[in-house]
Amino acid sequence: MAALLTDRQIEEQLLQLPGWARTGNEIEQVFTFADFLGAIAFVNRLVEPAETAGHHPDISISWNKVTIRLSTHDAGGLTEKDFSLAQQITDLA
Repeated sequence: MAALLTDRQIEEQLLQLPGWARTGNEIEQVFTFADFLGAIAFVNRLVEPAETAGHHPDISISWNKVTIRLSTHDAGGLTEKDFSLAQQITDLA
């Protein structure tokens, strides 16, 4: 099981990920696209990195907006896995 990060480690990691914010035991970001097709294309690009990492985000789609939430559920909070996948997701946007 992945080790939980401390509050300080989480804050340091968030400094490296503009647009991501902590909400309780999760980090999240809302990505906005030109239209629904752009939002769906973005979600489709997330599949491979999430599968490769064995770490799957919670995803909400509302027309041109995609909200991504990450937490390591089996660890009960935020771990390095969340921030690694968040960086990959940011790079895909």
